[in-house]
Amino acid sequence: MHLISIDPRALQENPNKARRSKSSSQADAVLLASIKAVGIVQPPVVSAASKGGNGFVIDAGHRRVAQAIEADLPEIVVLVNDTGDGDGAVRSVVENIAREPLNPVDQWRAIERLVALGWTEESIALALALAVRQIRKLRLLANIMAAMLDQMAGGDMPNEQQLRTIAAASQEEQVQVWKKHKPKKQEQAAWWEIARALTKTRMLAKDASFGDDLAAAYGITWLEDLFAPADQDGRYTTNINAFLGAQQEWLASNLPKRGTVIEVNDWGQPKLPAKASQVYGKPGKGDYTGWYINPHDGSVQSIAYRVPNSKKAKGDPQDGETQSDDAVAVPKVRPDVSQKGLDMVGDLRTDALHAALARAPIEDDTLMALLILGFAGTNVAIASGSSDNPYGHAEGRKHAARLIGEDGRLNFDRKTLHQVARSLLVDVMSCRRNRSDSGLAARIAGDAIGADAFLSNMATEEFLACLSRGALEATAEASGVPIRIKVKDTRAALVEHFAEGSFIHPASTIAPAGDEASAWAARFSPTDPDDGSAGEATGDAEREMPPVISADADPDDEQTEDGEEDERTGFREAAE
Repeated sequence: MHLISIDPRALQENPNKARRSKSSSQADAVLLASIKAVGIVQPPVVSAASKGGNGFVIDAGHRRVAQAIEADLPEIVVLVNDTGDGDGAVRSVVENIAREPLNPVDQWRAIERLVALGWTEESIALALALAVRQIRKLRLLANIMAAMLDQMAGGDMPNEQQLRTIAAASQEEQVQVWKKHKPKKQEQAAWWEIARALTKTRMLAKDASFGDDLAAAYGITWLEDLFAPADQDGRYTTNINAFLGAQQEWLASNLPKRGTVIEVNDWGQPKLPAKASQVYGKPGKGDYTGWYINPHDGSVQSIAYRVPNSKKAKGDPQDGETQSDDAVAVPKVRPDVSQKGLDMVGDLRTDALHAALARAPIEDDTLMALLILGFAGTNVAIASGSSDNPYGHAEGRKHAARLIGEDGRLNFDRKTLHQVARSLLVDVMSCRRNRSDSGLAARIAGDAIGADAFLSNMATEEFLACLSRGALEATAEASGVPIRIKVKDTRAALVEHFAEGSFIHPASTIAPAGDEASAWAARFSPTDPDDGSAGEATGDAEREMPPVISADADPDDEQTEDGEEDERTGFREAAE
């Protein structure tokens, strides 16, 4: 056998090669990266072409030759086999079967040898087609005791977090823990128990608020975490009590104004003073700031809270005031009208207002203005659909304010009245499918003013994607658009067809069906001829007021056996 240099493109594939299945793209990428970095380490084995052919046939190393071509190498070194075909076939099988990859411990030893020769972790990762993180993980094995390394060399490896915990412990600690948790022969080690036994609570320097003077006073020695990210402070200490003591002293010396030191509960959460509530927004001038030490990481943290004002005892002086001996007691003045009297005034005003609305002559413009004022009442809350906020409310007062003159009375022109009425209706009426939906009333109103003419084009990808296949094809057929095999093609054809026009889906028209509107009106129309709401609706000035029910009257006498009186009363209260 001898070595020669040859163009890899001149080598012929062996029709009898042992590996027939295609390798994974990931494995090919790793091999390609390795060849680009260091070349072909093990030359492929070739033999002269049989039956008088020219050139060489590959016996072993088909993937190496293919990736060398992919790397655009002009020549590679190959090992020419001068023996017979039988030996070449055996060698091809052995090449692919009798092979074992390096275990992690051997990989670490090889990496350390490269580092000693001046290689960087990045260059090693590039040459071996491994991640830099994997190289750093393997280098953690330098801190592992020999017995654990022997266990890992057999293929029993802990995960990265467990490996970091074990590597951070001293050799003496590892020996003691290994004696307790050493596995039996042919068994795997309980790495999670070993890591838990070697785990130590760390307090990080980046969480320390105190300086070097307090650290020296409390005897805190910082250790360096060699595996921490390079852009972070990796110092730590395992002297927990000293760390917390230094934090407490720093906090006591640097407590800000209106700041208090508070305790934490068993779960590490701050305990606020009694009746105090946490402030989640920006703290006010009268709020307090509670400072505490997080028991999990030792960091100093704060929380804003608010304490309710304490009630002053009757006759006690206010804060900052002194009560002189000759202070004159001011007698409490009784108001002209008591609270009960004000309630009676409110009832009398309401009765008079309802009587005037029912019987007084009102011009059309004034009646429209009064309707707007009614929506501006503080007892009216309407979910609005005029904004993007589904929880917004219509604000009638901002519209009604435009109708009030400088003298505090109604003062408007017809143009302003119409503008205000339109704006108020825009805020109130909605067909959105959320809490602002006005129901059928909005659709009846939209039909009355021809709102269907203002619907925008619905031939868009977004809307058409909401239609079923049957509905989409029916729409295309009705529009004269040929139906495509794929649904998305049919949608695209409809969008293109109505690009210059307008498409309104039949189910989206605002005008309701006639029977639907009639049923809605019949449902809420008063059916009792004695019900006064019909007269109020027509504004009949000669309609007589309903009789006043005596307080001594039996309420059961006013009830019908069907309970219709309660229903009429509810409608009357809604109308009022």
